[in-house]
Amino acid sequence: MNAALNQTAEVPPTSPPTSAATETTPPTSEGDVVDPAAADSGWVPEPVTDDPELYIRRALEAASTFDTQLGERDEWLTYLDTWFTPDTRYSSPADQLDEMDAAQLELRQSVVLPEPEWDSLAQEEGRVTASVVGDLGYVDVPEDPSGDMHIGTANVTLTFVRTSGDGSEHSYDETVRVSVQVLCGAGSVPTPDSPQQPGDCKIVRYFPEPMEP
Repeated sequence: MNAALNQTAEVPPTSPPTSAATETTPPTSEGDVVDPAAADSGWVPEPVTDDPELYIRRALEAASTFDTQLGERDEWLTYLDTWFTPDTRYSSPADQLDEMDAAQLELRQSVVLPEPEWDSLAQEEGRVTASVVGDLGYVDVPEDPSGDMHIGTANVTLTFVRTSGDGSEHSYDETVRVSVQVLCGAGSVPTPDSPQQPGDCKIVRYFPEPMEP
């Protein structure tokens, strides 16, 4: 497993490198967001919404969108932590926090670009922009009587941009299939000092393998 998300990659036929100066743009998000300044670091701003489809699309893109020249890997992962909310299927607050810690660790160990690959990309002033392609597939969330949780799966195209020794940028695409579980209901915990409210969507867990219907 490789690419910016450790999923099975569907790599398109190889083609000659092309200039990427106009092929990628900084991440953006329509409507209200938790922190608009996230885009200045090359990250996807977290949307403020109770729409599961919109949130899932942005969450899938956030897990693979970064610029090694604008932010460090640890800073990016700490930022992604702010998207998470405790899993309300556990009745004990301590258990909820333990599960959230485990989900954040899983993100680091099994989902995002591994640190050696980040470092290699950084040596070439690289960045990655992720875009969800096509429709989402959904599967039921076990033991969720609230009905407020959703697991969404989609194909995500990752555009890698690297800088050659002569200063020119070149890009290539990889496609991965990724799943994320979100909570869009009264139990979600907003990011402090943000426009989010209880009930707005938050991440419960990314999955190391796609969850298919």
